[in-house]
Amino acid sequence: MVAKTCSKTGGVCYGAMELMLLSDISTRLMKSANLTEELPIILKKTCEYLNGVSAFITLTDKDGDNIRIEAAYGLTNAQQNRGQYKVGEGTIGRVVELGQPVFIPHISKSRVFLNRTGMSLQKDGSELSFTCVPIRIENQVVGTLSITRPYNEKIDHEDDQRMLSIIGGLIIEGVRAMQVRSHELEQLRTENEQLHNQLAPNNKPSNIIGNSGKMQDVFSLLHMVAPTNTTVLIRGESGCGKELVADAIHFASTRKGKPFVKVNCSALPENLIESELFGHEKGSFTGADMQHLGKFEQAQGGTIFLDEIGDLPMTVQVKLLRVLQQKEFQRVGGTKTITADVRVVCATNRHLEELMYEQKFREDLFYRINVFPVFLPPLRERRNDIPALTDHFIEKFNKINNASIKRITTSALDMLMVYSWPGNIRELENVIERACILSLDGVIRSHSLPPTLQTAAASNTGLTGGMMFLVEKLEKQLIIEALTANNGNASKAAAELRITERILGLRIKKYNIDLWRFKTGEGS
Repeated sequence: MVAKTCSKTGGVCYGAMELMLLSDISTRLMKSANLTEELPIILKKTCEYLNGVSAFITLTDKDGDNIRIEAAYGLTNAQQNRGQYKVGEGTIGRVVELGQPVFIPHISKSRVFLNRTGMSLQKDGSELSFTCVPIRIENQVVGTLSITRPYNEKIDHEDDQRMLSIIGGLIIEGVRAMQVRSHELEQLRTENEQLHNQLAPNNKPSNIIGNSGKMQDVFSLLHMVAPTNTTVLIRGESGCGKELVADAIHFASTRKGKPFVKVNCSALPENLIESELFGHEKGSFTGADMQHLGKFEQAQGGTIFLDEIGDLPMTVQVKLLRVLQQKEFQRVGGTKTITADVRVVCATNRHLEELMYEQKFREDLFYRINVFPVFLPPLRERRNDIPALTDHFIEKFNKINNASIKRITTSALDMLMVYSWPGNIRELENVIERACILSLDGVIRSHSLPPTLQTAAASNTGLTGGMMFLVEKLEKQLIIEALTANNGNASKAAAELRITERILGLRIKKYNIDLWRFKTGEGS
C-alpha cells in the first residue's frame, strides 16, 4: 500500500490509505470464488494497516448460543480451533451479548480476557492491547472482529473501533452469503437423496415392515442383488427376519416363478442332512427303500435357502463347496453327476469367523458364501420401526383370532420402545399376540404386556447408563414421535411438546436427529 501525501499538511494522508484498504477489501470480497481462502488475507491487510499482531473474526452458530473463530491471521490452526466461546463468556462473549465494542489496553493484566486461543500476551517485551467490535446483520449481533496490537497511548482506540466496524460490516455480508450457499447446497443434497429414494424403483420389499434408516440401507442392497444370481449371506441375530429377506430376494429375482426351497440346517440330524440336501439312491444305506430327490434337485432352476448354515457338519460343507464351485453334485450312494442350476441364499446368526478359527467351519466355504453379505440390524437398533411392526402384528392377530383390537396406548408403546428386545422381532410378535388375547376392551394397555417389559430389572433396561441416560433416551423418543406425527414440522412438534422451537432445535442437534427424514415419513 503506497502512502499518499496530504495536500494540506504535507504528511502521510491516512484518509487516502483507509480508502485504498477498504476498496481493496471490497474488491476481494466481490471477486472471490473462495471466501475461506480470502479472509485471512483481508485480516492480514487489516493488521498491516493498523500495525496489528493478529486479528480474527468470530461468528455465532445458528442457535446464537456458541461463538467460534471463523478466520484468523497471526494464529496457528490449533490456536484458532481453541477459540470457542459462549455468549456472555469472556471479552468475545460480552461483546456479542451487549453489542458494544471493548478496548483492553493491557491484555496481560485483564481479568476478562480469557485468552482461550493461548496466544502470546506480549510482543518483544511490549504490552499488547486488544480491540473487539461487534458485527451485525439487520441490527442483530452475529459475530465480532478483533485485533491485537502493541499498546500505544497516543493512538485513538475509538478510531480503531470505527475502522474495524467498517471492515467487519464488509466481511460479514460475504461470510453470511457463503454460509447461506453452503446451507442451501446441503439442503439440496438431502432433498436429492430423498427424491432419489422416492423416485427409485420400489426398493422396499412388500413382505418386510420397516422405514428406519438402517432398514432403508438393507432395502437398497436387496434391490441391487435380487435380480442377479449372486450367492447371498444374510447375517443377523436370531429373530430379526432373515427368512423374510430370503423370501424378498427370491421373489424379486428372475427365478421367482421357479421353486423356492428352504432348509433349516440346524433342524436336521447330522446323519440325514447330506441325504436331505443332495438326495440318495435306493439301497444306499439301511432304510433307503427308494430313490430320494434332495433339496438341490427340488430347487432346480430356482433358489435354495440354507438357514443356520453355521451348523452344517464339516463333511457336508465339503459337498456344498463343490456345488458352489462346480455347480454339480452326486446323490448319496450314486455315481451320476447332477448339474445344479440353483441360486444359493444362506443365513446365520453365528459368528462364522470365530467358527473358522475353531476349525468348525471351512474357510474356503466361507469365502464362497460370503460373496454378498447383508447384515440385518437387531430390533434395538431400529426402534423407529416398532410402532409399524406393532400395528402389523395387531392386524395379523385380529384376522387370525377374529378379534377387534383397535389400538395400543401410548404408555404401552413407550414400554415397547425402551425394552432391549433380545429376541428381536420374533419376541415382539409373541408379546403382541399375548397382549391381544389379554385385551378385554379392544385396547392394548401396559398391564397387558409381559412382566419382563414392566420391570427394569427383568428387562435389563434400567441397569445401564443411570437415570440421566434413561431420561435422555425418553426425551429423544418423545421428540422423534412428535416429529413423526407432524411430518418433520419443527414448529408444530415444539408446540405439541410444549417447548420453544429454539429448545427443540438444541435437542435435535444434541441427539443428532436427522430432521429431513421425517419430511418423507421416515424415522431417524
